[in-house]
Amino acid sequence: MKMINIGFGNLVNADRIIAAVSPESAPIKRIVQEAKDKQICIDATYGRKTRTVMIADSGHVILSAIAPASVAGRTADSSNDAEDDCDE
Repeated sequence: MKMINIGFGNLVNADRIIAAVSPESAPIKRIVQEAKDKQICIDATYGRKTRTVMIADSGHVILSAIAPASVAGRTADSSNDAEDDCDE
C-alpha cells in the first residue's frame, strides 16, 4: 500500500485515487458540492484554498491545499521508493 502526503501530515492511499484535478472548473465544483451534500467529502485543507480535488474509487472526494502537480510528483516518488525497496 502506497501512501501519499497531501499536506499537513495527512496521508491517502495512492492505490485508491482515481484522479487529482484542479478545482477551478464548473463540473469539478459541482462534484465537490454534491460530495459535501452527501457527506463524502474529506477536507484536508486546514482552512486554506483548495488547490487539488482527488476522487477516490469509493466515491469520496478529498480536498487538498497542495497543487495537483505536487500530488502527482509525490505519487511518482512513492512508486520509485517502492521499486527501490524491491531492488534491495
